Amino acid sequence: MICFVIDRFIPSRTSSNFALFGLPLSPHSSTTEDSSNAYTSLLRTALFGPDSGPVLPPVTPEKNVGVNRRNLKRPHCNIFRYKTETRQPLHSLSPFGFDDQLPGVSPSPVKAPRKVPRSPYKVLDAPALQDDFYLNLVDWSSQNVLAVGLGSCVYLWHASSSKVVKLCDLGIDDNVCSVGWAQRGTHLAVGTSNGKVQLWDASHSKRIRTMEGHRLRVGALAWSSSQLSSGSRDKSILQRDIRAQEDYVSKLSGHKSEVCGLKWSYDSRELASGGNDNRLFVWNNHSTQPILKNCEHTAAVKAIAWSPHLHGLLASGGGTADRCIRFWNTTTNTHLSCMDTGSQVCNLVWSKNVNELVSTHGYSQNQIILWRYPTMSKIATLTGHTYRVLYLAISPDGQMIVTGAGDETLRFWNVFPSPKSQNTESEIGASSLGRTQIR
Repeated sequence: MICFVIDRFIPSRTSSNFALFGLPLSPHSSTTEDSSNAYTSLLRTALFGPDSGPVLPPVTPEKNVGVNRRNLKRPHCNIFRYKTETRQPLHSLSPFGFDDQLPGVSPSPVKAPRKVPRSPYKVLDAPALQDDFYLNLVDWSSQNVLAVGLGSCVYLWHASSSKVVKLCDLGIDDNVCSVGWAQRGTHLAVGTSNGKVQLWDASHSKRIRTMEGHRLRVGALAWSSSQLSSGSRDKSILQRDIRAQEDYVSKLSGHKSEVCGLKWSYDSRELASGGNDNRLFVWNNHSTQPILKNCEHTAAVKAIAWSPHLHGLLASGGGTADRCIRFWNTTTNTHLSCMDTGSQVCNLVWSKNVNELVSTHGYSQNQIILWRYPTMSKIATLTGHTYRVLYLAISPDGQMIVTGAGDETLRFWNVFPSPKSQNTESEIGASSLGRTQIR
């Protein structure tokens, strides 16, 4: 009979530095069995956690067959220099997820939240600025000029110099109901209470033409290249090509009440409109009927904003009985989310530089809220207006906003970060602190 003696190799761990793991030293630590027990305990903790129950290690006879045990003198040093970091619980060294922070690795620095000034950097008195939810009387041009409708007049405030120019006076029988700058250049459209739309060359203070077509006041204007859209209390939207001789080229019908919100998408393919009928419509260039109809709002829809960051993302806000900001995917006709703000939503504008947006509010808190999208967490709440914050425009560099209210003031706020690291406040007049009058 032939017998095979199979012996398992048990390595000697007499030189292992178990102080690294905070384990107590056994009085018989020189024995291989105790070293194996300690190693087994450590391995069990790493695999099953620090709260795993006691497990007896397998009994293995100590044999010296084929093993040359030499007492080698090794320096007790830690090659990776973890010793100073081992005053932690054992599970903090585990590679199995008991602690996300690795020993000896500094935690990532937490980015400090952006500080948004809670006070406006400039205030302009704006006498006769109307307290009318359905009007749009403030707009900021790409040339850094603010247009404001005050009563029957339009005034221009040059942000770089703080110079104020009176552009026009419609007379005692007419009032300004809306203003809208062309996307480029110095052309300004003015909607009037008589249902007309005037086109002005602001650089020369000259009226170019007057376009008719509406029967009642024109409270909403929106530009798309050379195309100008106007919304009226007569429930219609007129599409105008300022290069054509005709006053308008098409008429969009669908709203059952006054059109008070109007915005073209950034790619100029879709026009969003909101009305006092609580409806939000989306139109395209190829149809006179809305391609999308959204009826979820329970109050007038004036606040409309297209995202510059994601194609087809549209935000809308409802009036006093609604108070909600809703988000839509117009490419799939999907309602994405809804946020109850607690106050009438008067305006919305998206940041050009970061994925954030601003809303202005009326009843009952008259506040301005800066939101982070898509979480809709509040970054800042700004107060100061004593009436509904009915008017809102954003600076051409995307950093500042101006708000207007029935308290007859225009307030300038620094809310969005710069697209570049340098501070461009001096370029838009932010250094001109104090309170002045726009006319």
